[in-house]
Amino acid sequence: MSVTPSPGPIPRLALYAAVVCVLAVVAAVLSFARGSWIGIVWVLMAGVSSNMCWYYLRRRKVTQ
Repeated sequence: MSVTPSPGPIPRLALYAAVVCVLAVVAAVLSFARGSWIGIVWVLMAGVSSNMCWYYLRRRKVTQ
């Protein structure tokens, strides 16, 4: 019987990237709702921050 250790808290950079992703999605929705095409920039920012979040979470998984 083996016990696997708990992975611990989420890395700080991954948490920040996830928060930025959520805020960028909200800003994109609001921009498009107001009829502004600047929402495209917010969508791109959400994509980049989402990728950063996944990168830091996978990096933690590999290093443990």
